[in-house]
Amino acid sequence: MLPTESKKALSFKRCIEDGDLVIVYERHDVMKPVKVSKDAVLQNRFGVYKHSDWIGKPLGTKVFSNKGKFVYLLAPTPELWTLVLSHRTQILYIADISFVVMYLEVVPGCVVLESGTGSGSLSTSLARAVAPTGHVYSFDFHEQRAVSAREDFEKTGISNLVTVEVRDIQGEGFPEKLSGLADSVFLDLPQPWLAVPSAAKMLKQDGVLCSFSPCIEQVQRTCEVLRSDFIEIRTFEVLLRTYEVKEVKMDTSSMVGESHEDNEGMRPCKRKHRSNEDVTVSQDNSSNATSVVMARPCSEARGHTGYLTFARLQCLA
Repeated sequence: MLPTESKKALSFKRCIEDGDLVIVYERHDVMKPVKVSKDAVLQNRFGVYKHSDWIGKPLGTKVFSNKGKFVYLLAPTPELWTLVLSHRTQILYIADISFVVMYLEVVPGCVVLESGTGSGSLSTSLARAVAPTGHVYSFDFHEQRAVSAREDFEKTGISNLVTVEVRDIQGEGFPEKLSGLADSVFLDLPQPWLAVPSAAKMLKQDGVLCSFSPCIEQVQRTCEVLRSDFIEIRTFEVLLRTYEVKEVKMDTSSMVGESHEDNEGMRPCKRKHRSNEDVTVSQDNSSNATSVVMARPCSEARGHTGYLTFARLQCLA
């Protein structure tokens, strides 16, 4: 019997218990997963934190070290897990993942097939999207990666929603037992065109397929094969631009009637009062120094990750 009827919802306990996995958050770019153990401690640059002090606290709690410094204890949501998981392969990040979940039309109760599993970044978000009654079947040809993925899904509490199998989808295709059961299929393979005919057999009528490829040549060859059984073939490249916003001190003596950039290329964000005059956020009256909020694109913003090709299975009359 296929485990598609699981009634257990994907949820996170609001209070931390011994053995739970939490995300220790220092700042937006410094986080780590930690398994809570009543006799363990966490040491970082801020001091020592006793796990025993965490137990019974609600997720989202600010906890203090022996030096009075603090971190936050957060739930291992798919968004945070994507940022802290071990990279066994190149992973999909939040921009691509959100696009995939939307365009594959994944909702609670769906059955989704995925190849390959990789580091499990997308799998985690798919599991939340299909919960509580749907299921994700993920396949990877590499046995150790599959084992590691199962262990991660156990840690994050989604193992009842994801089945991981070792299988070469390019060479063998998807298992016949899943034929006609999938609402959507996701392919992340070196030669996705080899798996397209099998994916078509797995999909329900009007089902949707997505193929992720880093090179446009892979996209072109995949689209050639898709035309046999699929319609609405579209390819997207998702580019994300992140901004850094911070408060800085500026010398206002040379800013009268002008808008200047600081040395880092950041522009001041101004607020409008009822008089419609532009004013800065705050001002130090004792000098010409003024505090203003600056915004600029992050210097290490991610660029191209890959191309997402979507297609809908053609319904036969």
